[in-house]
Formats: sequence, structure tokens, C-alpha cells
Amino acid sequence: MMATPAPPVSFVAEKGSPHPLGATPSPEGVNFSLFSENATGVELLLFSTHDAPQPFQTISLDPYVNKTFHFWHVFARGLQACAHYAYRVGGPFNPSAGHRFNRNKVLIDPYALGNTNSLWKRAGACGPDDNVAASMRSVVIDASTYDWEGDRPLNRPIQDTIIYEMHVRGFTQSPSSAVEHPGTFAGITEKVPYLKDLGVTAIELLPVFDFDETDVLRVVDGRPLPDYWGYSTMGFFAPQSAYCVSPQAGNHLHEFRDMVKALHRAGIEVILDVVFNHTDEGNQLGPAFSFKGIDNRTYYFLVPWDLQYYMDFSGCGNTFNCNHPIAQKLIVECLRHWVREAHVDGFRFDEGSILSRGEDGMPSAHPPVVWQIELDDELADSKVIAEAWDAAGLYQIGHFPGDRWAEWNGRYRDDIRRFVKGDPGMVGAVASRLAGSSDLYQDQGRLPVNSINFVTCHDGFTLNDLVSYNDKHNQANGEGNRDGIGDNLSWNCGVEGESDDPAVEALRNRQVRNFAALLLLSRGVPMFAAGDEVRRTQQGNNNAYCQDNETSWLDWTLVDRNRDLYRFWKRMIEFRKSHAALRLGHFFTGAVNQRGLADATWHGTMLGAPAWSDPEARALAMTLAGFNGDPDLHAMLNMYWDGLEFELPAVPGRRWFKAVDTAQTPPHDIADPGAEPAVTDTTCTVQPRSVVVLVNQVWNSEA
Repeated sequence: MMATPAPPVSFVAEKGSPHPLGATPSPEGVNFSLFSENATGVELLLFSTHDAPQPFQTISLDPYVNKTFHFWHVFARGLQACAHYAYRVGGPFNPSAGHRFNRNKVLIDPYALGNTNSLWKRAGACGPDDNVAASMRSVVIDASTYDWEGDRPLNRPIQDTIIYEMHVRGFTQSPSSAVEHPGTFAGITEKVPYLKDLGVTAIELLPVFDFDETDVLRVVDGRPLPDYWGYSTMGFFAPQSAYCVSPQAGNHLHEFRDMVKALHRAGIEVILDVVFNHTDEGNQLGPAFSFKGIDNRTYYFLVPWDLQYYMDFSGCGNTFNCNHPIAQKLIVECLRHWVREAHVDGFRFDEGSILSRGEDGMPSAHPPVVWQIELDDELADSKVIAEAWDAAGLYQIGHFPGDRWAEWNGRYRDDIRRFVKGDPGMVGAVASRLAGSSDLYQDQGRLPVNSINFVTCHDGFTLNDLVSYNDKHNQANGEGNRDGIGDNLSWNCGVEGESDDPAVEALRNRQVRNFAALLLLSRGVPMFAAGDEVRRTQQGNNNAYCQDNETSWLDWTLVDRNRDLYRFWKRMIEFRKSHAALRLGHFFTGAVNQRGLADATWHGTMLGAPAWSDPEARALAMTLAGFNGDPDLHAMLNMYWDGLEFELPAVPGRRWFKAVDTAQTPPHDIADPGAEPAVTDTTCTVQPRSVVVLVNQVWNSEA
């Protein structure tokens, strides 16, 4: 627990130090430092509690004493951790020159390790009036007092990683989760046994940096729709208050660390989805609660010919000026903080291409912040993943530097979706995706592990909805069903939405198994969305960014209702972990094993005859050689509507055994290790729309 704040008495203000930025407690007091190049005055406000409407002390910083270069700083002697504070920053209010200083606006610290919003009213941060009684407060947090009990980031090799993307609140907010603290970091901690049993090696959390969960975007049928996903950051160093049990006590970092430590004990890494491309202050009509009031011209891209307006490469109203030296410093120090103080294992950068835009807004050949992240010693073991595009059309798959930067592979998603729904002529593209997308990465000197393979994520249909809906159904979002992508490459298996037809449901379950099998057979790094393993649905809503309700929450009764699907995912994850040929970090080279098999051989229904040039082809097979004592694998993919007979390769001294058959009813859809039935023929019938995977074993002394 954090220290109890001192009673509201005045504290002696001393010169202080410009570094580090933020609020840094020590036994003698707290040092505060804030960067502003264009401010003419700064006041530090101290509050007795998180919900005190007025500060008990205001410290005015003397620019001749408390300013070094562009850093405003002061040391409050005797102040303790858990104190609540904020700033007023004075300067010119001249939007046409890019300045939006307004001393009436109370501002949180960009480097705060925690914020509280008990009194916060978003409307108060807009307009000219004073909003001290309706503002947020930052919290002084001592990061040095936590007992990690020997915990460190896990540093699992990226090729051995299986990512499970989840929303902190959505994972446990449903009453069906039966956790003590639903919708919080603590709630995830309570579900660690589930994650460990499933077998994922990393969770990727949708934004946990502080955002405004009180922001009501619109009201539909009497229901307020908030910013649920959280892709609009307010505080980059602060865990989201609403995900904490006791944020008013300054326990933000403590509670987040408890979750990380529990996950690490289970062998599960923590990757954060981070949003540096824009902030929640929006455009010229948006609120001012931090950067806009601290130094608008420094932190944002402004329209060069009319500085009152914002360049919007993010699609969210403003764009963070990531490669300005002070913004670059903030981003890198933020990442270091989450690694050093929270033991985070990696980061996924939302609209990551914005990180590559120089101060003129144009793509840079060597963007400083991207390269510093790549080369930074303290971040050297952290996983870094880019969403390699932005809302202004910059698309950079394969262009992030080094061998550490991985990228969400949107081509993988689209090609696998087309293939499984039955589109013809996809076998060549699917072979490339299964093999690690060499067509996208190899020419740039990249590797399969630079590809994050996914079929679903938070944005778009869930896996259940991908096989249950032809069209999006976003009416509940209040945008006339205009939001969300229109072409989802989905197929409803004959009925739109829920169905009580056993044949339709059986086909949907088969399609889910097909997607799971292909994802976990592919070279690269697999990722899937929380709940896909038990057919979580959003009732066809493919853009549930504002649905903080049952639409987005995981219904935990599905775990029992779809126990067979859960078992299939669990066994497929185990299968991937057991076969090194599926996880190697390099592209296929043609290397031959001791049995004379090349590392990868492609087929159609006939051996050695893949239908690369057949525009109607819907079938593909591949043989993967095992090395270092591992068995060989043979996978047959039939997305045609009739069963097909596949020839099987003969391997001297070995017999094939059927490990996976997605057309079979559970538990025969995937065998327990060691219980795989033998295949005695030279051919194998693969049922319509199904995947069969064989493994071979020594059968006689000729092996």
C-alpha cells in the first residue's frame, strides 16, 4: 500500500532539479519537473485528497530560480508520496500562432505515475473558464517500495510466443467471471489459472495507459456509450484508474505490478498496446488537460499554414509530434518506465507508422524514435510490434528496421479468411502465409518472426461472428451502421446470426477449428483474441469500441458450453509447442533431414503438384520435415465443399498417424498425444471444409 499523505500544511518550496521529469519522491520531499518551452509561468497545485475541490497550497515557480532551459522545477520539502497535485501553466493564448495556454485550466503531469478523476468533468476542460473544481489530479507515487520477489521480464524467444489479445475490463467484467474484482488488473490475476491451462505464452492488453472512461460519445436507446477500448491516452506513465481497485490511494502501479508478477509466475508475458500517435485532447474543439495547455506547439503536429488547426494522421483529431526531441524523450522514457518499474515484456504500437513521421509530418528514412527504440539498451529484450499503417494512408509492412520490430500482418488475416470461407485460387497466397510471409519480409532481410499472424483481433468480427455473419450489425453504436469495415471476408455458414440448426452449428464449429489449426500451423507469431477459443460473440458488431456492456464482455458460461472447442485450442497450442518445425525463426531453405525430406514440400491432392496456377483451387497440402529427432508433419487443407482424396508421401521406416481432423466430432477432432490413430492407406480422404494433420513415427528398423 502507498504511504498516507501528510496533513494539509504548507511545504517549503526550494529550487529543485530539472531532471528527472515528473514527480520524484525522496525521504526529504518531492521534486517536480515540467517541460514547457513557451510558457511564461507555472504554478504547482497541491491537494489534500483526490477529491478536494481546491488546492491547500499553490506554489508559483520563479522563472529566475525554478527554471533551467525549458524545464520548470521545484522541490517541495517534506511532501510525501500519495500527495495529489496538478499544474496551471500561463502563457499566450494565440491559436493562430499555435499557442493555447490558459491559466484557468488545471493540467495533469505528463509524467505522472497515477491520476484520479473523482471530480473530473470533461466539459470543464473546454472553454475559457476555471475548472479547478472539476479537474483531474495527478498522484505522487513512490516506485521504489515494491517487493518484486525476484521477478523479471521473462524474455521468451519471439518464435515461441503465442499471444492472447484481451481488454482488461472485458475479460472479467461479466458477473459470469465470478471474480472478486471484476474488470480490473486484479480480475486478470484471478484468471491466471485459466490462461495457464489454455497454454498462451503472452497476453496483449488493449490500452492500459490512463484514458477517460467517463467520456460519453453518444447515447443510444437511453444507454450512454463511452470510450471503451481506450485508444485515447491521457497519461502515458499512469495505469488506467478504472482498472484499479484503489486508485484514490495511489495504488495504480502496485496493482498493475501484482498482476504482472502473477502472470510471470505462470510463465505468461505481458505486452501492452500503446498509443503514442495521438492523445485524448482532440482537435481545436477538444479539452485541454495536459499537453495542449503545457506546450501545444511542441507536442502536436499543427497545420503549417494555419496553426490553430491540427494535422490528423491518426484519424482521432490530433497527431503527437513523436520525433520532436522532447516528445521522443517522453516516448522512450515511458517505455523504459514500463519495463523497469512494471516488468512489462513488450509493446504493440497502435498506428505505428506515425512514429516514422518527421517533424514536417512526412515519412522519415531513419525516424529517430523508431531507431532509438530498436537500439536502446534498456529496451533490447522487449518485444516491439508495430501496426504498420496509419489513418492517413501510410502503409509500411516490412519497413520497420532491425530484426526486433514485428508487425501485425494484415495480409495474413485477409488471405486466411478468404481461403477458409471458400474463395478459389488462394492456395499460393495461403502457402506464403503458412511459410512466414517471405513475400512480405524476406527481401527486406526480415524473418518469419517479424510477422504477427492473426485472423481476429479487437477490431472487427470475433471468430464466432466471422463464421456466423455475412454483414456487420453495428446499429447499437449509434452511427447508422456506417462505422466498421464493410467487407469482413466472412461467411455465415448459411444463416445470418444465431442458429439452432445443428448442421449449421456443426459447420461453424468446424470453421473455427480450421482457423485455429491454420493459425497454429503457420510459421511466424500467432495471436488470437480473448474468447475466440469459446466462440465469444458481439452479435455481429465489428466495431465495439463504445460497448462497455455484455456485447464486449467475455461470457464465462461459454467456457463450459463450448468446452470441446476450448479443448481443441488447448491441444493445438500444445501441438505447436511440441513441434519445432512450426516455430523456427527462419524461412524455409530447402534443407533436407536424415530421411531425405526437405524442410517444406508443397502438394495439391497429388504429391508434388500444388495447384498454384489453378484459379479454382481450394486444396493445399504441405510436408514439414522434422529435424533433431522430431517427427515429420503432413497437413492437408480442403476448403472445397466436397471431400477430396489426398496422396500421402511415403517416408521409409515411418508410418503416419492422424493428430488433427477438424471434420471429426470431439474428441476425435484432435488426439491426445500418444493416442493418434494410425493411417494405413497411401491416401487420406479429407472431408469438406476441413484440415487434417498427420505426424509420423518410427515403424520399423529401417528408420
